[in-house]
Amino acid sequence: MYAYLIGQLTQITPTHVVMDIGGVGYECHTPNPYRLQQYLNKETKLFTQLIVREDAHTLYGFHTAEEKSLFLSLNKVTGIGPKSALAILATSTPEEIRRAVEEENETYLIKFPGIGKKTARQIILDLKGKLVITDETALFEAFTDDSAVTEALLALEALGYSKRELTKVEKVLKAENIDQVDDNIKRGLQILVS
Repeated sequence: MYAYLIGQLTQITPTHVVMDIGGVGYECHTPNPYRLQQYLNKETKLFTQLIVREDAHTLYGFHTAEEKSLFLSLNKVTGIGPKSALAILATSTPEEIRRAVEEENETYLIKFPGIGKKTARQIILDLKGKLVITDETALFEAFTDDSAVTEALLALEALGYSKRELTKVEKVLKAENIDQVDDNIKRGLQILVS
């Protein structure tokens, strides 16, 4: 329902952050909220997922699109709920988790709270081969002056281009400092097809 929020990060607690958007405070449960400390009282972008349960509507927020994607993948695994998925993401990077899954490293996975051998094996069975391992850091960081570039990269990703391809494009677009999203998309396509 909500793909992302852009607003001022006004509060950080051990379990969640609060984003002020037009005078409304949105409580977003995040993996390790203190990672966002540098954005306190600044305009920030969080990728979000609303999970509706019978007894609660809970909004989850992520610093990168990659974190959100991994959260959604983990949440589909039998025995893993949103709290367990957040706990896994709070103490590890998406790359480390993906490597553990691909290498069938159960020892790495059982170090997370609430994850035993059976659940670790289920994570591997459900996700192996479905998570792409990249060496690049996530492309879509907090909202900055490069928002036109970020939006263009999201559009290009939606067209099917990989994060690896988009890393090259991102460097060029930031160097060229184009203001309009549409112009960044056109330039990005020129780079990708050349």
